[in-house]
Amino acid sequence: MLDFIASKYNYWIYIVLMMIGFYAMIGKTNLVKKIVGMNIFQTAIILFYVSTACKWGGATLPILTGGHGHGAVEHAINVSNYINPLPHVLMLTAIVVMVATLGVAVAIVIMIYRKFKTLNEDEILKAMK
Repeated sequence: MLDFIASKYNYWIYIVLMMIGFYAMIGKTNLVKKIVGMNIFQTAIILFYVSTACKWGGATLPILTGGHGHGAVEHAINVSNYINPLPHVLMLTAIVVMVATLGVAVAIVIMIYRKFKTLNEDEILKAMK
């Protein structure tokens, strides 16, 4: 049992990163720290998905050269020899969404700072009342 847990060390690292990001989003009152926590959380999720698409043991990219569909019998495709590119493509999209979210969050925080002259959540809520 301990060997199984130790062999999945990368998943434990992702869980720790997720919990650090989650704690920063929930437990901190500074808005910039909340944004950094959100970014850490999103990065941990992206790392998790990319690591699940990895195959050990000589898998390669699914790029077929030559033939262009001719001679399918001679060049039979064994799916287990190729990695799945879909998680990588989806995570590229997630990275773009992450950067856009970060940009919008920073812009909102700048506007909040200009209006309230603080980034502390408690002081902002007190000033709004």
